Amino acid sequence: MHPEQAEYEEGERPVIIGVPKEIKNNEFRVAMTPAGAREFVSHGHPVLVERSAGEGSSFPDAEYIAAGAEIVDTAEAVFDRAEMIVKVKEPQAVEIERLRPEHILFTYLHLAPDFEQTVGLVKSGAVCIAYETVELPNGSLPLLAPMSEVAGRMATQVGAEYLLKPMGGRGMLMGGVPGVLPANVVILGAGVVGMNAAYVAVGMGANVTVLDVNLDRLRYIDDLWGNRMRTLYSLRQNVEEAVYAADLIIGAVLLTGARAPWLVTKDMLPKMKRGSVVVDVSVDQGGCIETTHPTTHSDPTYVVDGVLHYGVANMPGAVPNTSTLALTNATLRYGLAIANKGWKQAVKDDAALAKGVNVLEGKVTYQPVAEAHGLEYTELSSLLG
Repeated sequence: MHPEQAEYEEGERPVIIGVPKEIKNNEFRVAMTPAGAREFVSHGHPVLVERSAGEGSSFPDAEYIAAGAEIVDTAEAVFDRAEMIVKVKEPQAVEIERLRPEHILFTYLHLAPDFEQTVGLVKSGAVCIAYETVELPNGSLPLLAPMSEVAGRMATQVGAEYLLKPMGGRGMLMGGVPGVLPANVVILGAGVVGMNAAYVAVGMGANVTVLDVNLDRLRYIDDLWGNRMRTLYSLRQNVEEAVYAADLIIGAVLLTGARAPWLVTKDMLPKMKRGSVVVDVSVDQGGCIETTHPTTHSDPTYVVDGVLHYGVANMPGAVPNTSTLALTNATLRYGLAIANKGWKQAVKDDAALAKGVNVLEGKVTYQPVAEAHGLEYTELSSLLG
């Protein structure tokens, strides 16, 4: 605690907010826009932004300075001085080493498929709040939704690009032309990613099939799109038949905070079309295609059994200006609540935010993460006092 803050009670004093530059491969987003920084400053919370952190998203340092933020030269300085670290992607190994028990980490974590990160955060003792598991009573995920919207729309664009022969695909035009059938696009999952992928695919003239186990979602699609889109219940036989006929498969399966199940298994690939394309947006939660593994924007694809796989785990990082604006819109009010009230009171007051707490005081407080790694689960309420 800084000396000038010692006279305040928790939730009444300023909280120093730190925004480090993202260091994951080809990650150009930043956790906060200058407008977002201005909001924190207007509530009395100093904001430290690492030099050039926003440049990849087209937000120069001068805009942060104009918003009242302080530019610091290094990530070390951000972690050393800040109490609440706000990021986009999960902390990398060097960042985990900089975390202290007094830190609040507010970012995407995706811990279920990442044992090393989970153990690192447990050892740090920090308060680790994951965007992706903040969950409203209706089951929606308000902090994951904006990036899911971006990733879903991008998935179809990316898939259309990789269907081109020079990119390794079948050499198909998504919408076909008069006298030539369009591409068959199969979308596994009718959540936010799936719906946004379908929206773009229908707009491009593709033949679109969406599979899900939620009949209410399938009814919604039918009401919305009618015969412009087909829906199928996600039984193994239906998945197999759809996948074997597909030119492009988009993996959009999500089990909140947990590892995604495999809907497309390795033994199915030899029966798929040669040059077909898989874009697995679920890859940051382990992927819903067995043969998918995380890739990067600098090396995005690989081929298994003649099927082109795209597994970039931070797809929205390719459109950082759009993504950063959308992310700040969603995270700002939750971040302000944490800073204004103190994390403990903010969590007590908001059950949705409480579900975001994945690791606390060296304990795993989100059950799907504990189960994924065989770690002990601790009920959050037992640590809140």
